[in-house]
Order: sequence, then structure tokens, then C-alpha cells
Amino acid sequence: MAAVLKLDQFSLLDDSSCDARIIAAKAILGKRLAILGHHYQRDEVFKHADYSGDSLKLSQQAANSDAEFIVFCGVHFMAEVADILTFGERKVILPDLAAGCSMADMANLVKVRKCWEEISQVIDPDQTVTPVTYINSAADLKAFCGNHGGIVCTSSNAKAVLQWSFARREKVLFFPDQHLGRNTGYRMGIPLDQMVTWDFMKPRGGLTEDQIRNAKIILWKGFCSVHQMFQPAHIDNFRKANPKGKVISHPENAMEVCEKSDFVGSTEYILRTVRASQPGDHWLVGTELNLVNRLADEMKPKGVQVQFMSPTVCMCSTMFRTDPQHLAWVLDNLVAGQIVNQIRVPQNIADPARKALDLMLEVVD
Repeated sequence: MAAVLKLDQFSLLDDSSCDARIIAAKAILGKRLAILGHHYQRDEVFKHADYSGDSLKLSQQAANSDAEFIVFCGVHFMAEVADILTFGERKVILPDLAAGCSMADMANLVKVRKCWEEISQVIDPDQTVTPVTYINSAADLKAFCGNHGGIVCTSSNAKAVLQWSFARREKVLFFPDQHLGRNTGYRMGIPLDQMVTWDFMKPRGGLTEDQIRNAKIILWKGFCSVHQMFQPAHIDNFRKANPKGKVISHPENAMEVCEKSDFVGSTEYILRTVRASQPGDHWLVGTELNLVNRLADEMKPKGVQVQFMSPTVCMCSTMFRTDPQHLAWVLDNLVAGQIVNQIRVPQNIADPARKALDLMLEVVD
């Protein structure tokens, strides 16, 4: 077996050289390999994906894949999900281990356990609260949900997951993204005063006992840094210039942005909606830059204009870490019989996390 190829051998290669290596490696590995590419990936990597999608779609693809090697061009929590849903029977690889998620990092097991304990000083959470974690979270938080009768959600099925949760218990603890929870709950008719924000930096989340007792949803004070770049003023300016234009936003945006939007939904929903538009339509899209640029290029020949919501560049910096150099490096190592950057979730975490993920897949909206 050949020695492991070092990353520094690839770091100085130009993209075209990496492209050639990636194409050659894919040809050699054939059906043993599946490359999954999240919509937020840079074009130079995205073009090599065998399957593309948002978190939910790629999670399902991972679960259904027969490939021996799954190279996940995304971020760490996505690769963990792929490993969990394939029962560790596939070799799941993350090209750059530093590709994380700042939102996911805002909630960890220590903080969530402390939250649960502090809630238990007011009410019995195991009887009254369903923990719901956004898929953008670490595996041990998904396991926490699995161990406490909870579930995972994505932006595609958050409404269905909350409906499932409320059918079982009267309250929900939603983490780590407050905006997805608030936007979804509000559109389900839950009053804002029954959705309180748990500030994990403050004792008992900065909430009174009455606020905890009266809450339907306890929202973790987390957010996506990319989607916080979009502001209501961006929409106001667009509508002044384009009175007949349409606005579509991802539910990770602040509520003020979503309320001014004509449509709100997941990445896949945004793609479906814009692709179904008519010639002459003009869209303002509030989600990650790489996706919007690709969609704009796709729709331009059809006479549809797609515009990025923010006047400043904002992309997912952790997604951007996966480049052609890292992808070529992991694939050349696979050809040489070496596995680098494999993601493995310990069984004591994977089993309860899988329970919560399986529930999510059962209630897909």
C-alpha cells in the first residue's frame, strides 16, 4: 500500500491541475465513490459532485448510497450525519476538517445540558418539552434529542417537525438557530410572546419562571452569520427600483426580512420556486452567494433575472474552505489505497442520534 500523500503536495497546484486529478480519480474509483456537494459550495468544487442538494436531500442521498466512499463537500455536521445514517458501513470523508459551521458551534452539549437542567428547576422538561435540533448541529446534540424523546429538523421540514413535536408535548426547545424556529413558529400561528429566546450566556437563559412556563417554543440564541447580512432595507430598496419584483428568502434570515419577503423556504424550495418563474420575472434572493450566482446564470437564458439580496459579498466561509486542492488530495489518496479525513461518530452517540434523524426522515414535509 502506498504512503499517504501529503496535503502540501497539492496546496500549490492550480485549479486546472486539480480538475484533471479529480476527473482521473473519479474514473478509477467508479461506483465505489460518491461525491456529495452542498448548494453553498464554490463552483470549482460543486461541478465535481455526483449529487447536489441541501442538508436534507444530501442526508437522504447518503442513506441510500451504495458507494464504498462518500466524499462530502460540505461541513462537518453533514459528514457526521452521513456516517450515522450509513451505520458506519461507508467511509465518509470530509475534504477539509476545518470546514465547520459557526451556527452549530453556538450550541454544544455542555450548554444544552445546562439549559435542560435549569428548565427542570421550573418545569419537568422530560414530560413537557420536546428538544428539536436543527440539522446544523453536532452529532452529540442530535444524540441528546434522541435520548430525550426529541427529533432533528431541516429548513425543509421544520413545520412538520414542530407539528410532530407539539402532538407529543406542549413545548419545544429549539436549537441552535433562533430564526428558523421563530419564523416557522410564527407562520404556524404561535404568538411572538410565546416564543422566548434562551441566552446561553445568562443564568436560566435570561428568562423568568413565568416566561418559561408560558412559552410554546424556547429558542436558542444562535444564528447563521451569512443570513444575518440581509436587512429589511435591502428589500425596501429593491421594491422601489422593481415594483413588480419578487423576493424570496431562507428561513435562517431574521424575521423582519422574512416578513417582507413574498416567499420563504429552504434552499430546495428557493430553487424550485425560482426555476418555475416566467420570462421577465425579477427575483431578489436572500441566501448564500454561490447558490444565488449559479441560479442567476441558470435562469438568465430563460429571461429571468436573479439578484443577490445584499449589496456586499457574503458567502459561507467554512463551506468555502473545501477547494479543488483538498478534493484532489483526498481522492488521490483513495486511489492509492489510503483514507484521509474520515469522519466517524462513536456508536454511543450515533445510535441515539440516528433515532432522532430517523424520526426526521419519517416526518419530511
